[in-house]
Amino acid sequence: MVLRESPFPNRLLRGLYSLGQHLLFPSYWATDSLLDLRETTAERRQRQCCPLRALVTIPLLLLLLILSMPVALLGLLLWLPLQAARRPFAYKHNMLSRQPAGWELPGKGQAFSFVSANVCLLPNGLAKFSNLGQIKQRVARIGQRLTQGEASASFASPRSHQFLPPTKYGATKSSPPWPESGARRPDASVVIEVPDGDGGAGPGEISVPFPPDVDFMCLQEVFDQRAGTRLCQLLSPFYEHIVYDVGAYGLKGCSALKVFNSGLFLASRYPVLAVQYHCYPKCSGEDALSAKGLLSVQVQLGSAEGQRIVGYLNCTHLHAPAADAQIRCDQLTQGLIWVHQFQDAHKQHGDVVAFDVFCGDFNFDNCSSGDELEQTHDIFRQYQDPCRVGPRQDQPWAIGTLLNYLEIHEEAVSTPEKLKRTLEQEEGRWTYLAGPILRDGRPDPSAAGGPWEGRRIDYILYREHPAPISLTTEVEKFSFITQLAGCSDHLAVGLRLFLNPAPQ
Repeated sequence: MVLRESPFPNRLLRGLYSLGQHLLFPSYWATDSLLDLRETTAERRQRQCCPLRALVTIPLLLLLLILSMPVALLGLLLWLPLQAARRPFAYKHNMLSRQPAGWELPGKGQAFSFVSANVCLLPNGLAKFSNLGQIKQRVARIGQRLTQGEASASFASPRSHQFLPPTKYGATKSSPPWPESGARRPDASVVIEVPDGDGGAGPGEISVPFPPDVDFMCLQEVFDQRAGTRLCQLLSPFYEHIVYDVGAYGLKGCSALKVFNSGLFLASRYPVLAVQYHCYPKCSGEDALSAKGLLSVQVQLGSAEGQRIVGYLNCTHLHAPAADAQIRCDQLTQGLIWVHQFQDAHKQHGDVVAFDVFCGDFNFDNCSSGDELEQTHDIFRQYQDPCRVGPRQDQPWAIGTLLNYLEIHEEAVSTPEKLKRTLEQEEGRWTYLAGPILRDGRPDPSAAGGPWEGRRIDYILYREHPAPISLTTEVEKFSFITQLAGCSDHLAVGLRLFLNPAPQ
């Protein structure tokens, strides 16, 4: 399958679409600027905003918004019909000198590394509701931090001295530290206690940097188109295949007018064979403005006795309002149907499926009484969650991934290194991780007396497929990554799987 880069089949339609966007921009900018007058806690502390500025700016922005309405209406009349001709994603293919070697079977095993992160790249005004802003500066920092490990891996010198070593946790203080990559080093990890003396040996770690060898980067909340394009430019020197600007705008394939795309973004080192996006039909409230859905991608990893070795990645961002548990469950159910349809449509006889990953921001956790309905969804019978033992029970080494957004600019969590140190302590998790909720979204008072690990709403699930060549799957590492401190209200999560031919 050959993927063209532009979402449009010809330059004329692409040019008309761009013209419509330019006509809409003045009204969009004025609206965003009005919302951007809201202060973040960091701006309030630094006195970057003042009431006098707002009193002068608001009338001018309202005037611009009113005057730009006729032009915006013309742009809308041009922009809406063109959605019928637009493919719901853009694709960038870069020819890189540094490419992964294709996997050949029968032979040795192979490791694959995945990262999922909610980067909160909304327009400035909307990002302020998550206590974030300054999207131009943030997208530059996010791009630099996502590729920092890749850049350092391009040099022969070791990178371990640049960062704090990852924390291996979930064991008692008397347990020996885990080596990061086979060699035992006395400073390779910091072990923290598990409450009540529980054991916790497992693959979990709290890490500052992103791994230097991430094969697949799956992002959510890349809602701003300009930020998505910039992020694509920043990641393209390291990832040969990038799928971005994912989503159906307007009324195409959705039940409500979509102003924003899905926010999904996927970068792959390996060749992309097929891509499919679906918009969730059920939505409500503010989430109805974005085209949240499921992005499914098939990649080729190598060959086995003349047949393809392929992998499947499914990235999603589920409905956000806490009270709408049934909508999230319906979205997951629909997503599983789409996954099966996509894989059936693109499989070839004899394909060896190395991995099938389902990841993203699910907007529910495994500790809140209010998320009980989602915790028992069938997806956890079809896919494995390395952090989960069962409903309402996580592995001892698992921690929450949603930060308390009002505290993200505090000194204790202001840098990746400080955030790591803070989350190593239970007191730090109590203060800076969002806690369990009731069904209506209010804090759960009953959670105050127990161990506090926070809401883990960012997931990377996987499952094995029967294949002509049987493979065993081992979870080598699961990481809670603090590198996006100050740039997002989420921790990124990473998963490293080792695939090995099963002994005959």
